[in-house]
Amino acid sequence: MADVQYRGTGRRKTATARVRLMPGNGDMIVNGTDIEDYFHRKSLIQDIQSPLEVTKQLGSLDLVASVNGGGLSGQAGAVRHGIARALLEVDQEFRKPLKKAGYLTRDSRMKERKKPGLKKARKAPQFSKR
Repeated sequence: MADVQYRGTGRRKTATARVRLMPGNGDMIVNGTDIEDYFHRKSLIQDIQSPLEVTKQLGSLDLVASVNGGGLSGQAGAVRHGIARALLEVDQEFRKPLKKAGYLTRDSRMKERKKPGLKKARKAPQFSKR
């Protein structure tokens, strides 16, 4: 176990990720499995690694993330947000490039709740005057 750990919590939609960054050689583990096995799409993996690319830390930090809730896309966004927050603990100089890329802003868009009397959040039953 490494003595230095940087922690960050990321959220997107209903997904929550607890991220730990440690000095290492770039290993990435999500929920106990390798990142390629957990997130099958390359686009999601690139999205997760983008904060590390912006700060030029891609091969120098190991990632261990615990994610729950939401779907794969929401979980990937939550991990990305958690990585960005943990990178701020590594060095405060990373704040400017991360903020400019939009990685520190929490994406608060969620599914709207269903309302009573409606079929879905906004879909109403068919109306007939007669």
